[in-house]
Amino acid sequence: MPTTSLAQQIIERLFRALHSPGLQEVTFTRDDLESAAQQLGASRPKNLGDIVYSLRYRVPLPDSIQQTAPPGREWAIFPGGNAVYTLRTVPFNLIEPRKGLRTIRLPDATPGVISKYALTDEQALLARVRYNRLLDVFTGLACYPLQSHLRTTITIPNAIDGTPSSSQVETDDVYVGLDEHGAHYILPVQAKGGSDSLSVVQIWQDLRVVEQKFPDLLARPIAAQFMQQSVIALFEFQESNNQITIAREHHYSLVPPEELEPHELATYRTAAQHATP
Repeated sequence: MPTTSLAQQIIERLFRALHSPGLQEVTFTRDDLESAAQQLGASRPKNLGDIVYSLRYRVPLPDSIQQTAPPGREWAIFPGGNAVYTLRTVPFNLIEPRKGLRTIRLPDATPGVISKYALTDEQALLARVRYNRLLDVFTGLACYPLQSHLRTTITIPNAIDGTPSSSQVETDDVYVGLDEHGAHYILPVQAKGGSDSLSVVQIWQDLRVVEQKFPDLLARPIAAQFMQQSVIALFEFQESNNQITIAREHHYSLVPPEELEPHELATYRTAAQHATP
């Protein structure tokens, strides 16, 4: 059985103190995290924000917490204002590629020098997405990179008293897109490589960034994830009735052009001919 991390022990202690049966939201502060650590006899964590980051992307919330969620829902940690957080039940938290989905093989246009030195982290993933114009392929838009590592703040109601509060957020990449009718889109992109996981919280934050920073553009939030054997999973999301769902998911494998067989191209051609216009 894997060892429970300190972050998991802290959130478990905190949740037990604040949650009541039937509640689907639990609000806590950084001070609450520190108090829970002290109750466990642990020294004060050097960076309380690292606890939240770890519980969002690196380690799962304890089973004792997840078991209190209603059927078909699970807990996730959302921003609740400055130094405030809200555990909230959602249809899904971590974003995982579906098993059994077909992999579309594309000719790899990544420059050789990039391939030679690229690793398997977020930056290498974003580089492959950019050089191979995967967003264009995936969305059907003409996409142009606008800014990498967009760090900004969003204004949200403080989960404790409802007053406007600022929350710092970061989006890995931002593209603008054009469709055949000339409409303008904004595509915030979140990427994860290695052992970290994508979270629906990142998509929620990206949607708030679009609302507040790009209100006149149509939002198409995207996530990218490395899979085994360097397959790239791309997701597109939509939000309705305060719920975020996965609208589309495709898996792409970048291969040397000479490895693409005529029968593969014929299969893709047939699929395109039968696709809904």
